Amino acid sequence: MNTIQLPLPYGFGLVNCYLIKTGERFILIDTGSSNQRANLEDELRRAGCQPGNLKLIVITHGDFDHIGNAAYLRRKFDTKIAMHADDAGMAERGDMFWNRKTGNPLFKMLVPILFWFKKSDRFTPDLGIGEGDNLVEYGLEAKVLSIPGHSKGSVGILTADGELFCGDLLTNQEQPILNGIMDDVAAANMSIEKLKSQKVHTVYPGHGEPFSWGAFLDNIRGSVSRVK
Repeated sequence: MNTIQLPLPYGFGLVNCYLIKTGERFILIDTGSSNQRANLEDELRRAGCQPGNLKLIVITHGDFDHIGNAAYLRRKFDTKIAMHADDAGMAERGDMFWNRKTGNPLFKMLVPILFWFKKSDRFTPDLGIGEGDNLVEYGLEAKVLSIPGHSKGSVGILTADGELFCGDLLTNQEQPILNGIMDDVAAANMSIEKLKSQKVHTVYPGHGEPFSWGAFLDNIRGSVSRVK
C-alpha cells in the first residue's frame, strides 16, 4: 500500500490518497485536489499503476480535496468510481455543501474557487457503496462502513487485516482525534461507537499520519478524564 500525500492549494496542508495493489490490479482511495494532478499521476506511474490496471477509485466523501481528480482519472485510466449516494450530489453539482447543514456563506463561496473544482471535474459515480458492501470483486478483502459525521455520505474502508481508511472522520495532525470540522457531531459520535465494535487495528486518515486505533481510544479517554 502506497500513501500519496498531496499539497492543498495555498498551503492549507496535505491530503492523503491511498493506492492499494491487489495482485496485478490497483484500488485508489481518494484522489486529492486538482491542483496536484501531475504529481498524483507521477506517483501512480511510479507504483506501476497505469491505464488498464486501476480497477476502482473509492471516494470516502465528497469534499473537493478528495474527489478533485476522480473524473480525470476515470477518463484517462478507464476505471470506475465508487461513492456513497448521500455525497454523490457534491460531485455531480460541484457543490461540497450539497446535503450539508448551512455553513459559513463566505466559506461556501470561496471553497470552489480555492479548490478549482471545474465543470469538467464533476462526475456521477459508477457505483453506489454503503454499509456492508465489500471489495472482494476488486481483489481486496475489505468492507464498507457508513461513518457519517464529517458528511452524511462519509464511508470507511475496513480491510480484513484491520486497516481502516476513515476519510475525514478522524485526523492526526498532532495527535489522533475526531476531526474538528463536522457537519453532524452526534452522527460522528455514533460512527465512533460503531467503530468500537469493529476489529480496527491501524487507521489511515484523510489528513495526517496513520495511527493505531488503541492510541485514538486512549486519547479520547484521556480527554474525558481531563474534563472531569
